[in-house]
Amino acid sequence: MTELLTAAQMRAIEAAVIAAGAVTGLELMERAGRGVVQAVFDAWPELRVGSFRAVVLCGPGNNGGDGFVVARLLQEWGWQVEVFLYGDAGKLPPDARVNYERWVATGEVKHSMPDGDFDLIVDGLFGIGLTRPIAEHVVFAVEGLVERTLLAGPNTTTKIVAIDILSGICADSGRAIGRVAPYFAHLTVTFHRPKLGHYLGQSVEAPWSLRCVDLGLGETDAAVRLTHWPFKRLAKRVGHKFGYGHALILSGPPGHGGAARMAARGALRIGAGLVTVACPAQALAENAGRLDAIMLKVVADGAGLAEILADTRINALCLGPGLGLDARAAGLVRVALSTVREDHAPYRKCAAVLDADALTLIARDPSLFALLHPGCVLTPHGGEFARLFPDIAAKLDAPASTGPAYSKVDATREAAARAGCVVLFKGPDTVIASPDGTCAINSAAYERAAPWLATAGSGDVLAGFIAGLMARGFAPQLAAETGAWLHVECARSFGPGLIAEDLPEALPKVFRALGL
Repeated sequence: MTELLTAAQMRAIEAAVIAAGAVTGLELMERAGRGVVQAVFDAWPELRVGSFRAVVLCGPGNNGGDGFVVARLLQEWGWQVEVFLYGDAGKLPPDARVNYERWVATGEVKHSMPDGDFDLIVDGLFGIGLTRPIAEHVVFAVEGLVERTLLAGPNTTTKIVAIDILSGICADSGRAIGRVAPYFAHLTVTFHRPKLGHYLGQSVEAPWSLRCVDLGLGETDAAVRLTHWPFKRLAKRVGHKFGYGHALILSGPPGHGGAARMAARGALRIGAGLVTVACPAQALAENAGRLDAIMLKVVADGAGLAEILADTRINALCLGPGLGLDARAAGLVRVALSTVREDHAPYRKCAAVLDADALTLIARDPSLFALLHPGCVLTPHGGEFARLFPDIAAKLDAPASTGPAYSKVDATREAAARAGCVVLFKGPDTVIASPDGTCAINSAAYERAAPWLATAGSGDVLAGFIAGLMARGFAPQLAAETGAWLHVECARSFGPGLIAEDLPEALPKVFRALGL
């Protein structure tokens, strides 16, 4: 499990360790600088031997102090190093001031951006403590340096490394504070634990590589974490098919059943004991021609669904993929959200995943929104989230002028509290939150990048994965986290050329690789 920290949490951890006398701030800065240099050499072993040229951009805080350490260590390694300082050296924090003085004993500090070609650019301007926009002249200067270096020719090999986080990006949200230089880091080196902003917003738009250096600060408890594999929880044991649950997928009119069929296939592949697609009579032949192991039921309207739900062995629903937006669809959503199951623990209403058209219907009708309950999982993408929670989305979309900026984690937690159920806010930085504030990020960035998921129907399969897991008895938060994690693993396993139909079929290979 990987815990994710806010900037304030990281500062509090460092302060507590220093106050306890376990380590000094100066020693932590030295460890950080050494960690950056080691991460550079680990990433690019060819830089260990030879004569190379680096520029280290240092800011007015402790991030700049880390930069001075990096500069000194690279110089000791035999590199030609130039250092640029933004700010007044006399106002540097004490530990950063010490490392500034260590550097100036052997090297020059420039206050105008260095010129020329470099093998390595180190961004130590602003780290996790940034709360205001970077000055425009610094942004322009950095732009000029990067453009001169990276646009020098097609064969340029310059590497860009960010200390802690790319300067100008809020460590709590991954959002730019004001205007930032339009460039990326080939490698970001952070310390102790990753920060929320490494897995949210702009940080995942050009996800190259993230390395976390252990500073010896001990264990950490955090309120947000990355999703992870739940080990053997998914392994099936001896038992009857009804022991693994019965998922019901509600489908729409003829010609629109593909999304529901993909959701149903996902629910079955992930291990639900039985899966049924419920459709209008007119769509029965179409679905029968495409489904074998998945059963079929005719459900004309809400009354028909209520009759089917009298069978308490049906313990999870999936509504939305290809459902439609007509009166029948609205009636199905209403019945699904209001049918009480006295013998159905731990929720008195059937567990339900609501996606696509179901989300649009709920956004249009406050009386449907009011029926949401703790057994529900909402799975909106950005547009659907904005329809469901327009005021929250507006806060998230507003430009960030100060830090810490309002984040996707903040937005999803607020939405979950309002809806009274789990909300899975989709994207390469999917955030999953419960009404009690429990929160996880399912990242499809860095080594887990899966750009192939940007294909029609992939969200329908995800809804089916979650419904299948809830049928198997997974609580909504755990079902959403596990389904999202496996969704990415299936895409990574299949690779380029993926279409949504491939995702359920990739599950067996993924399960075998996990030792199931």
